[in-house]
Amino acid sequence: MTPPTPQGPCPPIAAPVLARRWVMLIALIAGFSLSQAFRTVTAIIATGLQGEFGLSPQALGLFAGAFAFAFGGMQMFMGIGIDLYGVRRTVLAASPLTIVGALLSALAPGYGAVLLGQVLIGLGCAPAFLVCTVFVARYFEPRKFAFVSGLAMGLGGLGMLFTGTPLAWLVAEWSWRAGFLVLAGLAVLAWLLIAWLVHEPEGAGHGAPPGESVAVAVRSYGALFLLPHTVGILLLSLVTYAGFLTLRGLWLGPVLIERHHFSLVASGNVALLVSLISLVGPALFGRADPGPQRRRGWIIGLTLLVGAIFAAMALVQHSWVDVGGALLVGFLSGYIVLQYADVRSAYPPALTGRAMAVFTMAMFLGVALAQWLTGVAAAVAQDHGVEPYRAVFGLLAALLVAGALAFWLLPAPPATRA
Repeated sequence: MTPPTPQGPCPPIAAPVLARRWVMLIALIAGFSLSQAFRTVTAIIATGLQGEFGLSPQALGLFAGAFAFAFGGMQMFMGIGIDLYGVRRTVLAASPLTIVGALLSALAPGYGAVLLGQVLIGLGCAPAFLVCTVFVARYFEPRKFAFVSGLAMGLGGLGMLFTGTPLAWLVAEWSWRAGFLVLAGLAVLAWLLIAWLVHEPEGAGHGAPPGESVAVAVRSYGALFLLPHTVGILLLSLVTYAGFLTLRGLWLGPVLIERHHFSLVASGNVALLVSLISLVGPALFGRADPGPQRRRGWIIGLTLLVGAIFAAMALVQHSWVDVGGALLVGFLSGYIVLQYADVRSAYPPALTGRAMAVFTMAMFLGVALAQWLTGVAAAVAQDHGVEPYRAVFGLLAALLVAGALAFWLLPAPPATRA
């Protein structure tokens, strides 16, 4: 993907044009918000799935990771689709898979079917966040990228509110299947909203050069991996969002219910609070962005801070530590917008969009890997008589420290752009 980021200052955008672009961005954020709901649903339905299908912690981790694996694995192809066919066509073509996957999950006769449903949902949601970041990069002023994309990330987090108290109540009153039925209906509404409102500005063009084929576009991603600073960026991207989403999207409900004997609705209330506070972080961190010269230091420090919180949750088994730690992680997760700003400033304009696609791919493949690995860690710990959540949170802390060290020690970009 190659959004047309101009060199030098961007001319001001006329107010009516800017208003139309905000309307289109909000419609795209609605789709992203729904993907946030789907990727965090496991934390609330986990006990229902385990009860109905007899799932082990490892199988539960695989279930949660299936969405992220499908979502992350398709990012480069979604980026190519956006370049060749545009934001609107790409998101409208992929999103129906979300509806099919949600309906399959709601009607699933066994674990295999519900796992396939997660894969289809992940494929359908694959362009959801990427279209927002690319739209901001293409159609908003470059100096406002961190703030606008942070605001989009925060508003997209509204989808997690559904997978707090409302979903917990729905599951308690009916079943986890009812949650997927409601989400399928919301997916239909999001598709219709995007089809109605999103029409890319005339004459803006797409990111791909004229006549570029899919094969040429795939090969062009290789240019990113020839740059030495790409490795450190990708290794960190594997663990940062993975830490937050593995907690909020998978283990928050089980740890509160099994470690501290919270009810399903009480754990849903905590999930709701975590989701609410996570809405604030991206916009605040986007506005507080210190700029390219100091940004990487902030990213390293904040990653280590989140790792320390997970270490405390592993070592201190008190409800106030787990609840307070989850709230802090939810707020601090907003600093991921600084990573997107770092990616944007680390590459020349011709590679910016494709770098974002690769970064997003690594981020969600990291979520899938972390959710699967923590499931394995929990199962192994349980087999050896160790409290499983010690292993889960300890592993997340170790992954975050390792990612921060890689980002710090491996080559940095030789120069950065504002």
